[in-house]
Amino acid sequence: MDTESTYSGYSYYSGRSRGSHRHGERSRERSRDRHKARGKDSRSEKSITITTTPAEPLLGDSAARAEQVQDDNWGETTTAVTGTSEHSLSQEDIVRITKDLEDSVGLDCRRYFSLALAVALGLLVFLTPLAFLALPHLLWPEKLQSCGTACEGLFISVAFKLLILLLAVWALFFRPPRAGLPRVFVFRALLAVLVLLFVVSYWLFYGVRILDSQDENYQGIVQYAVSLVDALLFIHYLAIVLLELRQLQPCFSVCVARSTDGETRHYNLGRLSIQRAALAVLERYYCDFPVHNPALLSASKSRAAKHLAGLKVYSVDGPGNNAPPPLTPPAAGLAHSQSRAMIAAAARRRDTSHNELYYEEAEHERRVRKRKSRLVVAVEEAFTHIKRMQEEEQKKAPGDVMDPREAAQAIFPSMARALQKYLRTTRQQHCHSMESIQQHLAFCITYSMAPKAFLECYLTPGPTLQYSRDHWLARQWTLVSEVSVTGGLADGSTFVLRCADFSLVVTTRTIPYIQLSEEYVDPKSHKFVLRLQSETSV
Repeated sequence: MDTESTYSGYSYYSGRSRGSHRHGERSRERSRDRHKARGKDSRSEKSITITTTPAEPLLGDSAARAEQVQDDNWGETTTAVTGTSEHSLSQEDIVRITKDLEDSVGLDCRRYFSLALAVALGLLVFLTPLAFLALPHLLWPEKLQSCGTACEGLFISVAFKLLILLLAVWALFFRPPRAGLPRVFVFRALLAVLVLLFVVSYWLFYGVRILDSQDENYQGIVQYAVSLVDALLFIHYLAIVLLELRQLQPCFSVCVARSTDGETRHYNLGRLSIQRAALAVLERYYCDFPVHNPALLSASKSRAAKHLAGLKVYSVDGPGNNAPPPLTPPAAGLAHSQSRAMIAAAARRRDTSHNELYYEEAEHERRVRKRKSRLVVAVEEAFTHIKRMQEEEQKKAPGDVMDPREAAQAIFPSMARALQKYLRTTRQQHCHSMESIQQHLAFCITYSMAPKAFLECYLTPGPTLQYSRDHWLARQWTLVSEVSVTGGLADGSTFVLRCADFSLVVTTRTIPYIQLSEEYVDPKSHKFVLRLQSETSV
């Protein structure tokens, strides 16, 4: 029997029309269900974009992958090939590039507009008390009463309070932005509106009661300016409570799962909005999750495709084929029994596919251990050679000493082939270039690190930030949520963070209320008496 399983099809002459009718009804029902589901999804889900600082595209970019594939042979002889190349852009590429440029320009404009508003509001806040003190001297100086000792002391109070307020506002509000959020931060906007209304109300009272009447009591005017500065300090304290302290107490436990490989992490978050929770998740993602490796996923897909390639389906009397003449009843029964035998053989082969998977994984683990052993031996020999070189260089003149960069370039060829084979076996060759490996080797030589310290980042997949920025930093993340992203987290809420290659699915659970009870244990209850008998048995 051939190794490939064969499916033989046969016709049901009597029930063909009824089967086609039922098939048409089922297909129409499925199309209606898909249309309803699509309409529901479009109404329920909201797609919002979170943009980080501009950088190189993520690993999923096709051009970057092409460059990485060309750099896989850095451990062997490199050959330079010159020639001509042609580049073409489709209409879809042009539209996509134009949209990216428009989005980046819009985000930059929004960022600078927000900064300009913040600077204008800050200048209004800090110049208002000074204007309150300076306007009487400019408009009616001859009517003002003399300022005594208490009034001059208030000048010092206003000066130091304004200095403290300036430093506090700079520390809390004028920090470099970590990311561009899709919606406005609600508490920050409320505080800005509160400060604006507060300053405007002070100006209205000042214009009606002081400017119109040209008040002569200058000490009262100074006290009025001091009260304004005190109120601004209290508003700043309110800003610290709302923006910083409110979110410190953990209230929710979020589960973050990567869609491609199922890598999962759990974090505790405070009372945050969905967009700020998404930002906190992304900040932890780059530090805690291992780097996304599409090569491992492609290996599993190729294994599944190889298993499916062994099955072929033949339609004996399908459309387009020359159907044979009708068989006699004995011949039809024989063909039917043969087709059933073929289907059973294919099912048995499908049931034994787990054995093939088991032996493939065992063989892969054996190859990884073998490559790892060769790599460890090669690196240890290279570092031993470095120690001998250092001992020899101590005897040389100061001008002949080799720097760490030159030492790394000298010993790298001895370990390059073993390292390249190991990275290829573990499918990490696209994450490490020859230049980055030499820089890491020079770093280890500079600080006298052991061979195990050099190998740690290659033997164990590290966090995403460990690799170069062009391998992991995404320019744009998309936040998909069924509720408004300015709303707070709730028990059971779910949102998705999407980038070019994968998604992060975030599920929220409330931390349960914990009730502790106390049970008192008397210290005397632990005491006991050991009584020994004077007579012992012989």
